[in-house]
Amino acid sequence: MAGGSAIRGSRVGAGPMGEAERGEAAPRIRVTYWCAKGHETSPSFATEPEIVVPETWDCPRCGLPAGQDREAPPEPPRNEPYKTHLAYVKERRTDADGEALLEEALTALRARRGTTTR
Repeated sequence: MAGGSAIRGSRVGAGPMGEAERGEAAPRIRVTYWCAKGHETSPSFATEPEIVVPETWDCPRCGLPAGQDREAPPEPPRNEPYKTHLAYVKERRTDADGEALLEEALTALRARRGTTTR
């Protein structure tokens, strides 16, 4: 037979006291946000002066940004396709620049090796 305990099955904070035991809740405001798909979410924020309500909020249903204007929600972010290192280099350099750099590197390599012919 197990030993008896008067608080068996109880958890901390569980009891008849409720709010009086934990104190008063901070005053809060609810702000409604809408995403581009029309989902609505209403998180609550403290009304303290140092708390700033954000302009946008991530929609918990689809993950798109949501704004406070129902008629004009924020646009979904544009996803850029994956670019390789070579693609970024080609954006910064022209073919002529690449040829000049290659020739410079080959000249330096030949000078180190002691060969001067192509």
